[in-house]
Amino acid sequence: MKQRKISKMQRRKISIFMRCLIISFAAWTLIAVSNKYNFTLTAGIEYVNIPEKRAFHPLQSDTVNIQVKMSGWNVLLHKLRPDTVDIQVDLSSLNSRNYIVFGNQIGFINRQFPSDKQVIRVSPDTLYFDFSKQTQRKVPVRVPLNIAFKKQYGIIGDTKTTPQYITITGPLEDVSTIEYLETDTVVGVQTHTDVRTVANINKRQRTNISIYPTFAEVTIPVGELTEKIIEVPLKIENGKRYSSVRTIPSKVTITTIVSLKDYAKWTARDFEAVVDMDNWEEHKVPNLPVLITKMPDFVQIVKIEPQNVDFFVRK
Repeated sequence: MKQRKISKMQRRKISIFMRCLIISFAAWTLIAVSNKYNFTLTAGIEYVNIPEKRAFHPLQSDTVNIQVKMSGWNVLLHKLRPDTVDIQVDLSSLNSRNYIVFGNQIGFINRQFPSDKQVIRVSPDTLYFDFSKQTQRKVPVRVPLNIAFKKQYGIIGDTKTTPQYITITGPLEDVSTIEYLETDTVVGVQTHTDVRTVANINKRQRTNISIYPTFAEVTIPVGELTEKIIEVPLKIENGKRYSSVRTIPSKVTITTIVSLKDYAKWTARDFEAVVDMDNWEEHKVPNLPVLITKMPDFVQIVKIEPQNVDFFVRK
């Protein structure tokens, strides 16, 4: 079949049509992104100006929906890169009542947003609170870690925080359930020296408690590690019912990873290796597995040789 040829005039008309189409689309896009739209965001709540003499417990979720008037461009950016929004809520009026009306705080909330975003309303419009006896207690500070070390380096001692305890204040039913508070995660890459940093205390999203202080100084001892081989005598558990029990061999060799600084410090006295005769009585095993029941902190066991031992029993 003979292919139909497009004339020069037709190609020109098609080219003009495509240009007009592109220009129209660009113009429509500019108009769309410049128009204002009402867009609903989910926002977390952060309480400020908390009454000092009243402990409160929120009776609803710690998130709200906020309707924001903003340009189409901002709507597009939010959909492409959704981020978490937090708003501050002023609780100073709780001194005289047990609820907060967002309609009375629209101006305060709008000051937390850029000028090209206008908060119209918040849903739910009213937050209710239950009041209870306020109490205080001290809880220890813990430090979650995500540290990658340089080869042959690692943690060689206890992580220390200053202060070691944080004072928490709030409703009795909430404070009594908190056994400890964590700092933000301490992160490191190719670490080979002691870590010293300041980390904020994480309240676990409990907005109705206050803490003091709000941060802690963190010190993590880091040092070079090395391998050490230690011979440890075997102890026999639950063997008193027999006149004698003998294992072959009578010692095990433990390969450990220790701090180079403490290489000479750790000896066989700091370890305990046992075999349990109940394994033989209950399961009739032909040999006994070696169990390590005592070892120093920050010492890593790489290998136990042998892992199982033969034994002779005289009843």
